[in-house]
Amino acid sequence: MKMPKRLKPLFEDGLIDDVISSLMSGKEASVYVVRCGDITRAAKVYKDAAKRSFKKAVQYQEGRKVRNSRRQRAMEKGSKFGRDQQEEAWQSAESDALVRVANAGVRVPNSYGCYDGVLLMDLIATDDGSVAPRLNDVTMSAEQAIEDHTLMMHYIMRMLSVGIVHGDLSEFNVLVDDYGPVIIDLPQAVDAAGNNNAHGMFVRDVDNITNYYAQFAPELKHTQYASEIWSHFEEGTLDPDMTLTGQFEAQEVSADVDSVLEEIKAAFAEEQERQERIRSADQPDD
Repeated sequence: MKMPKRLKPLFEDGLIDDVISSLMSGKEASVYVVRCGDITRAAKVYKDAAKRSFKKAVQYQEGRKVRNSRRQRAMEKGSKFGRDQQEEAWQSAESDALVRVANAGVRVPNSYGCYDGVLLMDLIATDDGSVAPRLNDVTMSAEQAIEDHTLMMHYIMRMLSVGIVHGDLSEFNVLVDDYGPVIIDLPQAVDAAGNNNAHGMFVRDVDNITNYYAQFAPELKHTQYASEIWSHFEEGTLDPDMTLTGQFEAQEVSADVDSVLEEIKAAFAEEQERQERIRSADQPDD
């Protein structure tokens, strides 16, 4: 096919040798199947900020920092330079996240770097060379659903163990090859510790995946992986190799009503004494 304009710099630099086909065109990016020597890979071309329609992007970017303090200040001020840096940070965020979660043991496409708004990565394919289908196009037995759901919960947990919440995880951004599920699409990956929306997004990710697999194994609806995993994260006990149970029992702490009332009475008495001292001080001397 004709070489897309955004891929020409990669061709000229020898990073890709040919564009085989267009794989997907979405609101945020277009993905092409490319040839790199004898290897077939995927090239994800991010659309410019003005053409993207990712909803509530600011919520996802909260807590993201760059190492260069000048760049960070410019991004916070919203200058032209800052907006350019913000765009560059958005485009490189997925490559950075892919590397981090892959190192944590999560199955994601290997990233080969982001070049001028183009992410070069593995093409996820089946053994016969076909592009791997999305999870939403896959049906399975109850036994397979339980097995894959358990694996996905461990992947989500391992992502959190390195401080990352996918933020937009569902059956539409998970591919399934001959060896199981592969998580894709992480440009909006959230900083778990620095983003006030992280917990809500994490719960939504878990619920989306659970609800899909529960179509084939309804008992999965009763699992509580989100609460179990997040509680370990908050307590600092999250271990990427820990065994999850899908069960969670919230610890209920009963209030000591008598002690609270005693504290209120003491505070009231102290305030009365303070007011009495003020009134006494204001009385004229005889």
